[in-house]
Amino acid sequence: MNYKACKVLDCTLRDGGYYNDWDFEPELVQDYLLAMDALQIDFVEIGFRSVNNNGFKGACAYSTDAFLKRLSIPPGLANKIGVMINGSEIADPSTQTACLEQLFSPQADSPVTLVRIACHVHEFIACLPAATWLKQQGYLVGFNLMQVADRTPADITQLAQAASDYPIDALYFADSMGSLNPQQVSDIIYAFQKGWQGALGIHTHDNMGQAIANSLQAVKAGVTWVDSTVTGMGRGPGNAQTEYLILALADYRQQQGNPTKLFELIRKHFKPMQNRYGWGTNPFYYLAGQYGIHPSYIQEMLQDSRYSEEDILAVIDHLKIEGGKKFSLDTLEGARHFYAGEPRGTWQPSNLLKDKTVLILGTGPGVKKYQAAIESFIEQTQPYVIALNTQSNIRQDLIDARAACHPVRLLADCHEHLKLPQPLITPASMLPADVKNELTNKELLDFGIAITSKGFNFHSTYCELPTSLVIAYALAIASSGQAKQITLAGFDGYPNGDPRNQEMIELFKKYQQSLNAVKLYSITPTNYQLPTKSIFGAIN
Repeated sequence: MNYKACKVLDCTLRDGGYYNDWDFEPELVQDYLLAMDALQIDFVEIGFRSVNNNGFKGACAYSTDAFLKRLSIPPGLANKIGVMINGSEIADPSTQTACLEQLFSPQADSPVTLVRIACHVHEFIACLPAATWLKQQGYLVGFNLMQVADRTPADITQLAQAASDYPIDALYFADSMGSLNPQQVSDIIYAFQKGWQGALGIHTHDNMGQAIANSLQAVKAGVTWVDSTVTGMGRGPGNAQTEYLILALADYRQQQGNPTKLFELIRKHFKPMQNRYGWGTNPFYYLAGQYGIHPSYIQEMLQDSRYSEEDILAVIDHLKIEGGKKFSLDTLEGARHFYAGEPRGTWQPSNLLKDKTVLILGTGPGVKKYQAAIESFIEQTQPYVIALNTQSNIRQDLIDARAACHPVRLLADCHEHLKLPQPLITPASMLPADVKNELTNKELLDFGIAITSKGFNFHSTYCELPTSLVIAYALAIASSGQAKQITLAGFDGYPNGDPRNQEMIELFKKYQQSLNAVKLYSITPTNYQLPTKSIFGAIN
């Protein structure tokens, strides 16, 4: 194998656009092109080309010839510019040629040299004739097959044989879920090679931190085209990082460029963007890769403040059973509502709380800091004390009950709850079977829950909430219980600038504005803009 033939295709502006709607600053685009030229990259995929125009997207979502001609493309990249089209746009044989004619002029009139078609297995055969049309126009043609990891070797070989009948310059496969390891990569390449004698390419995702290792293994197994992006910027956790890949492939490429401008580009543009958008692998992407879940589910949740860590884990748990290979916002929203069916419960809080003061103990450091004063307050005023989750900085004999409502949090804390003496207020009859089984020997006060956009509503044995946060659940317990007052301790808030502060402020406002809300105040310091009294003025 002649490893020197290996080509690196950088697709940063195409794949990275999933984070910023392909709306890159002109200065960034120019600095990027200069860096790619200095690096002597083999091809630069500048973006998508598409006939769809729904909602605002930046120029790299369309990569028109007019846009490309306005760029100052360095001479060294003159014959190295590529674009990608989605196979779904050309999969209908009756409209395929018309769509291609709308998208592409003859190559001699275009800055584009390479056109790649990304398609799922079910679109592949229908899209193949597009290779012939594009080749006749003078373009290099690539095909990117997505989601082949769950296909049998025989299936892959059959697809490769079908491709052999068309003038394709590079047949790619994508590790769409970021779930492959180097051995699996080798097995897939071998299956392709049984049916395809042309150039092979690979597009790796970094869900499980294997993008570079998989790319290297692919080259060793015979792949000669490899994708990468600057800092790995790309959908979900991102891709093989260009800055690492060019170093790793130093012995497998014909030319070695100067990476200085690339490193300047990263420092000036891409690190600030990465800090803002947060691409890169993490434990959630790792789990998604492990269970074959589309990384866009994780990306959407990480960018949506409604999803706590427990929510993300709950959605992953749901999708690994129900299936999450194809991304759908509707599926994501359904998975988020892990309490199925009508809200139901058997315990009536009013039997214990009516006309009483309820003290809710949060998990902030204020509980420990003011422990002695809080304990004196409880002894003197005798409130009904509800501790959230497993908060244990107050003497156990002073806590009447605990509240917990998130299935993932409950499952994580089950063994701790079994050791704690207080009854647990939770939507017991609505919990998943695995959580119920873990809590078999625990005294449970069954208070139901429903998550709804309508806000807070309080009923005798259940509540409707805008969020699954346990503080919302505890406030509802007090309201359904017809308490006369709520005092709070340990709701310190987050550091200044943390967006969770505003989210909590809004949550408390929604509660206070709801029908039958109970008056509340905090007796320890808080950043949540709540009415506050000093714990030291509340005790003798």
